[in-house]
Amino acid sequence: MPVPHPPEFRRRAVELARTGDKSVSALAKSLGISQSCLSNWIRQAAVDEGRQGGLTTAEKKEMVELRLPVSECSARSPSRNSIEPHRPPADPSHPSWPWNGESQSASTSQ
Repeated sequence: MPVPHPPEFRRRAVELARTGDKSVSALAKSLGISQSCLSNWIRQAAVDEGRQGGLTTAEKKEMVELRLPVSECSARSPSRNSIEPHRPPADPSHPSWPWNGESQSASTSQ
């Protein structure tokens, strides 16, 4: 993953894009970033300023911070997919052994 640009660089890029002197594509090219990158910054700035709906930068940061303890917990406990399925007991004398009781007489009478 590339190193993120400093916040001041992002802020200035958004300001320049909003002046409208250059197209977003031309401005992005002159700044050495992709058009989609600059468009994302413009959209996020609008969200942060309350002009557009969505998660603000602060809300996204909070979600990441809240997610960290959960990931630490899930790393320590087995996932649901890694839990062994139910297996019959290995002890043939156990009452739930598959060949005890009726199932044994049914299988031998055929």
